[in-house]
Amino acid sequence: MTNRREKVLSRLDQLNRAAELGGGQDRIDKHHKSGKLTARERIDQLLDAGTFVELDRLVTHRCTDFAMETKKIPGDGVVTGYGQVDGRTVFVFAQDFTVFGGSLSGAYAEKICKVMDLAIKTGAPVIGLNDSGGARIQEGVESLAGYADIFLRNVLSSGVVPQLSVILGPCAGGAVYSPAITDFVIMAQKTSFMFITGPDVIKAVTHEEVTQEELGGAMQHASRSGVAHFAAEDEAQAIAITRELLSFIPSNNVDAPPRKACSDPVDRRDPRLGELVPDDPMKPYDMKEVIAALVDDGWFFEIHAEFARNILCGFGRIGGQSIGIVGNQPAILAGCLDIDASVKAARFVRFCDCFHIPLLTFVDVPGFLPGTAQEYGGIIRHGAKLLYAYAEATVPKITVITRKAYGGAYDVMSSKHIRGDMNFAWPTAEIAVMGPDGAVNIVYRQELEKTSDPIAAKAAYVEKYRDTFANPFKAAELGFIDEIIHPEDTRPRIAAALHMLAGKRDSNPPKKHGNIPL
Repeated sequence: MTNRREKVLSRLDQLNRAAELGGGQDRIDKHHKSGKLTARERIDQLLDAGTFVELDRLVTHRCTDFAMETKKIPGDGVVTGYGQVDGRTVFVFAQDFTVFGGSLSGAYAEKICKVMDLAIKTGAPVIGLNDSGGARIQEGVESLAGYADIFLRNVLSSGVVPQLSVILGPCAGGAVYSPAITDFVIMAQKTSFMFITGPDVIKAVTHEEVTQEELGGAMQHASRSGVAHFAAEDEAQAIAITRELLSFIPSNNVDAPPRKACSDPVDRRDPRLGELVPDDPMKPYDMKEVIAALVDDGWFFEIHAEFARNILCGFGRIGGQSIGIVGNQPAILAGCLDIDASVKAARFVRFCDCFHIPLLTFVDVPGFLPGTAQEYGGIIRHGAKLLYAYAEATVPKITVITRKAYGGAYDVMSSKHIRGDMNFAWPTAEIAVMGPDGAVNIVYRQELEKTSDPIAAKAAYVEKYRDTFANPFKAAELGFIDEIIHPEDTRPRIAAALHMLAGKRDSNPPKKHGNIPL
């Protein structure tokens, strides 16, 4: 019996060493030379030290191809298990490019599905560290079935547990749809790529010549396509971003968002806020400065920073409580809503609503961006996504109108009419159907045609319109604004509203699900 046990333990040691080495030392060295960490090194950086528990370490592929039968490596190209980030349990899978190029087999997919199933059962986030050449061709349809099994779990997990995808190498073909379904995508610059069809196929079909970086690099997806929420400088920063992101979000759709100890007084008044909005309504300013002056310690963790920069989305804290923040950005396109901004903000609002994260919205919006490109591109449909997201959301919703709130864009940006809970306005707020210049041309058209000095007359009418309509008083009279506040009092008002709304209970009519205008 002793000899048998010793043989088993000896064999186990051999298999464990083989699993640790993955594709072998030569491939690990090559991997390092390309500026990339191994799957296990990435997990070590992501998780709290000593907390990783590996699952299915000895799993191998089932491919009957003769050449593959002689090449079985324990783990089969993906490291799976669970551990902790800041003391909270997370599930993780890390694709190992040193083993068959990280290609996905049926057994490999089953390993990923197992941790995703456990994540749903236990209510813990799933983090995927992606670095794969795609489907394992030798397994044919079994590999494709494996992807579909993962996609299904991505969908079923959506809104139940947070799903984060960290792209640290190639991610191509059908494989891209798993990260696309997840909540956040973090890419590392220069070493990660995402595309449906690669440069060679594109050249053959469309005769376009493009590099991998130009086609699917981190900055392309972070700034142009909007696929990536973050473009990290390297793998270490990508993993650091992942850990920081987790600090703002709960483990599942039942838990409350994590709280953090706060030394920044919630009743802090900041006189700078009264000076940030220019007297000239046409002059831009940076909404990030407003947000930074209000959140704990000035820390605004921005999401999608390079994409649709005319709207801001991200996380912050008030009194240690995690909140989701959306704000028009007057410094870019005057803060207009366009297609990309609407989609970006809608997805973020829906994420926050899924996971009980209160929403704080800053409004300075002159309207939807005009032009044929926007109309032909479907601004009606895409703008409706943001309206739908805010109207559907049942989390606490607090809105601060800092300046312009015109037309339909006023309605869309978490107005009282779509169940905004507490809506504040600064004295600089202008709430009206449209801006003074355009409104005067319509309302006083006949008077302007008759006057001998149309320029002076228009200026007078603009001032009259602004005094009568483009201010917060009419909305406040109707109860559409709960309070007109001094800018420096904004943080205490937000903190008080969050405290009051802590026990908020709201719901939507019973239904299978709504039909958001996709």
